[in-house]
Amino acid sequence: MNPVLYLIPVTLGETAHSRVLPPYNREVILSLRHFIVEDVRTARRFLKKTEPSVAIDRLSFTELNEHTSPAEIAGMLAPMEAGESVGVMSEAGCPAVADPGADVVAIAQRRGYRVTPLAGPSSLLMALMASGFNGQSFAFRGYLPVESSKRAESIKALEARVYSADETQIFIETPYRNGKLLDDLIRICRPSTRLCVACNITCDDEFIRTLPVKEWTKNMPDLKKKPTIFLIYK
Repeated sequence: MNPVLYLIPVTLGETAHSRVLPPYNREVILSLRHFIVEDVRTARRFLKKTEPSVAIDRLSFTELNEHTSPAEIAGMLAPMEAGESVGVMSEAGCPAVADPGADVVAIAQRRGYRVTPLAGPSSLLMALMASGFNGQSFAFRGYLPVESSKRAESIKALEARVYSADETQIFIETPYRNGKLLDDLIRICRPSTRLCVACNITCDDEFIRTLPVKEWTKNMPDLKKKPTIFLIYK
């Protein structure tokens, strides 16, 4: 059998696997011995929740994060050269989307290996689904600049794109800076521009709300240390 690079979604928080992950994912996971992960400890915990009887110590883990060199990434597919399939997992949600896993997928594609994405939660798409914004034309912009003046310029440019191209703009922030970004959006964007804030998607305290920017000052949520997606549209 030809080896496969499986892209394995994980939960977005402390959510029951049965709520967001299909049973087939468990079958695939139990068939694998090699995993490329963002954090070994988190990955081991996820696998134990998937199947408590799994023999973790018999599995091979390789870490892939923003500090991994291109040379190291290229060597992560060595098991596939020997005919063994490999699984890729990120810290939350779908691997290779706003995630360093994309680098190893690109190598697998260049080498002609089969790449198979499994079904699971994507916070970006779920936020877009629940926002009420344009789902035909949208762009994910990742992290905005940290420096104040550059961030203001970026926000203005994204808002201009909303109106000129009729395109939903999606972006994220490091959880401890969520509040600052929300403040900046309220201060910089037009009062009538609509802002959706989607926080802890699929978790028990999930919060997803869309309001004109001018109304957010009266409805400020506590976003501290919570994974959050921000979307703007007209």
